[in-house]
Amino acid sequence: MIATGTPGEAAHARQIYVGWVTAGIELCEHVVTSLSDAEFAEPSRLPGWTRGHVIAHIDGNARGLGNLVTWARTGIETPMYSSMEQRDADIEAGALLPPQALRARLVQSSAQLADGFNSLSEEDWSVQVRTAQGRMIAAREVIWLRAREVMIHAVDLGGDVTFEDLPDDFLIALTDELVARRGTQRGHPAIALQAPRHRWDISGEGTPAVVNGTLPQIAAYVTGRSSRAPILPGWL
Repeated sequence: MIATGTPGEAAHARQIYVGWVTAGIELCEHVVTSLSDAEFAEPSRLPGWTRGHVIAHIDGNARGLGNLVTWARTGIETPMYSSMEQRDADIEAGALLPPQALRARLVQSSAQLADGFNSLSEEDWSVQVRTAQGRMIAAREVIWLRAREVMIHAVDLGGDVTFEDLPDDFLIALTDELVARRGTQRGHPAIALQAPRHRWDISGEGTPAVVNGTLPQIAAYVTGRSSRAPILPGWL
């Protein structure tokens, strides 16, 4: 998502993305600190996951992306996770940790990832690393991956944070990405998304269904976090 451009432009874009990461972590920590210990075991907004699962996932994501930062800095291939099975097992185990321990892990891993970002040189940001899904990306994209995680999952925690609390420029970037991704999926319905001053078209099958809403409502819809028809599968 971060444009290459000139070094100055790339550095400015990274600054914006780091700002989104910082804001997203603050929202996550706001929800996490406001939850009682008993509420960690209650359902989140993600089907089948408790709030503890979501927190463990956000924590594990920081550690996994930290491995990619290490890869970029050292040039030594360091996968996000040893396997997807281990990732899933770590989330299950993390969800069962005492709430105070899970809170502390989230703060620690987020701070370590921020330190990792600060450790990279201008050249390091261009190093190619592999995501958990097998895509090769420049290390600069790791900041966007983290921004998505913390912003969206701050909402998924089921506290008082909603898409209305997320920055407009982040919501636009997120919708841009997902419209492009969904447009490549076989069998996806054609949809026209309309928000004040913004419109997106998802290419797909059939006559485009028109979905109107505010920018936060459109972002919630395109991430699969809305009951509006046509219902889209969840994402992230």
